[in-house]
Amino acid sequence: MRDVVIAGYLRTALSRSRPTEPARDWFCKMRADELLAKLLPEVIKRTGVNAQEIDDFLVGCAVAVGEQWGYGGRIPIFMANLPKTIPAKFVDQQCGSSMAGVQIGFMEIAMNFADTVLVGGMEHMTRVPMGMTQVERGLIAPNMGLFLDPALSHWDMMTSMNMGLTAEKLVAQTKFSREEMDEWGVRSHRLAVQARSDGYFDGEILPVAAEQADGSVLSVATDQAVRDDATIESMRALKPAFKKDGSVTPGNSSPLNAGATAMILMSKEAARKRGIRPLATIRSIGFAGVDPTIMGAGPVPASRRALEKAGLTAADIDFWEINEAFAVVVLYAIRELGIDPAKVNVKGGGIAIGHPLGATGGRLVGTLSRIL
Repeated sequence: MRDVVIAGYLRTALSRSRPTEPARDWFCKMRADELLAKLLPEVIKRTGVNAQEIDDFLVGCAVAVGEQWGYGGRIPIFMANLPKTIPAKFVDQQCGSSMAGVQIGFMEIAMNFADTVLVGGMEHMTRVPMGMTQVERGLIAPNMGLFLDPALSHWDMMTSMNMGLTAEKLVAQTKFSREEMDEWGVRSHRLAVQARSDGYFDGEILPVAAEQADGSVLSVATDQAVRDDATIESMRALKPAFKKDGSVTPGNSSPLNAGATAMILMSKEAARKRGIRPLATIRSIGFAGVDPTIMGAGPVPASRRALEKAGLTAADIDFWEINEAFAVVVLYAIRELGIDPAKVNVKGGGIAIGHPLGATGGRLVGTLSRIL
C-alpha cells in the first residue's frame, strides 16, 4: 500500500444550534452546504494543490434530507466554483460520517486509485434538526408500515433508541458516576477555553461573515458553545436530560451544533512532488459495530482494530481525540483501552467545542493532525 498523508485541514467555527430558537444560532441564515463551500477553495489554496488534480470529493453528512441533500456531494463543488470534473460521493455513517469519508479517501489513495482526495463534512442542526423534529417539519416520513409488517416481524427493525438513553444504558453498565462525568465536562470547557485563549484554533478556523436574525453581520471565528464559566458547581445544578433519575445532563453531553470541515488527503509521493509538508501520515484505520443500544461503546473495538493494523498498542499513542458525544463514551474508552486521560482531547472536546454530526469526524482527525 502507498503512504497516505493529511496535507491540509480547515473548518468553520461551530455555532450552537437551537431548533426551537433559531435566531440564537450564529449560522441561523446559512445552510450547511454554504458553510462547506466557503471552506473548499480556501483549503485548496492554503494547501497548495491544483483543484484540477483532485480525484474525488467525499462529503460526510448524518442527516442528508431537506436542504442538506447534496446531489451526491456535487452541490458544494458547484457552490464553491470548483471544476465540474471533480466527482463526488455522499457518505453517511451518522456521527462518524466525515471520518468515514477520510477512511474511504485513505483507501482510494493507498490502493493507487487516487492521488489527491478532498474530504468534507457538514451539518446544521438548527435548520435540519434530527429526530422527530424532522417529521414535524415534513423533512422525512417514518415508515411505520415497514416496522409493523408481520412479514418482517422476524427482523428487529427498531434497532436503537434515543441517543441520550443509549448513554444512560452505558452508564448503568459501566458504573461511572455523575460526578466523574460532570468533571469531564468541566475539563472539556476548561481546555477549550485555554486553547482559544492561546490562539490554537485560529490555525484551523476560517472566519465566516454570517447574517444574524436581526440583519446584522457577525464574523464567526470562535465556537459558540464553549463556556468560560463552566464549573463543577454549575454542572451539578443541571437536571438529567433524558430520564428522570438519570445522570446524563446537558453539561456532560455534547450540544447541538452547525458547522463544516474540509481536509485534503494525498499520497506521500504527490505531496512531496508539490513541496507540501503534511500535517500527519495515516498509519491505519479501524471500524467496528456494537449493540446500538450502547452505541457509545463503539470507539473501543474500532480503536483496537486500528491499533492492531498499525502494529501499535494504546501505550504507543501520544495524543487521542475521542468524540465527546457524551462524557461516558470517553471515560469508557479511557478505561477499556488503558489510556492516560492527560493524552485525550487536550484542546477540549465535543462537550465544549460542539458536535455537528456529519462534520465531527473531520474535526477530530484535523484537530489531532495539527496537535501532532
